[in-house]
Amino acid sequence: MHSCTVTTEKRRPEDFAQLLARLKSTYGVSESQVARAIGAAPATVNAWVNRKRGTGRGPHPDKLRALAAAYPKFTEREIFEAAGRKTPGPLSPDAEERILEMFRGLTKEQQELAETTIRAWRDSNYSPS
Repeated sequence: MHSCTVTTEKRRPEDFAQLLARLKSTYGVSESQVARAIGAAPATVNAWVNRKRGTGRGPHPDKLRALAAAYPKFTEREIFEAAGRKTPGPLSPDAEERILEMFRGLTKEQQELAETTIRAWRDSNYSPS
């Protein structure tokens, strides 16, 4: 009998720069074309591709969603994951209206507290999952 050694190589998750390289290759687009498609500056996309850290916390969720919309072969989930973000849940127009109606019923102080809390929850999504 032959002894067979099986190695299970743990793949590193794809980072955002790698995902962008794959996206550009898949769609045959340039950084400038990606920037135009998502409403970002070409220098911003170049910074993402070259893993340059600016003063921000990385790509804004709206830009990540725009990537998924412009390049549908890439899901929101994989784009957010590559960017080191938790994928935000969907928000239907009905849910948005219900939330706004509840918010309008709060006092000014309660609205400020709710906004601070929601901002903290949102900002926690900037951290890796």
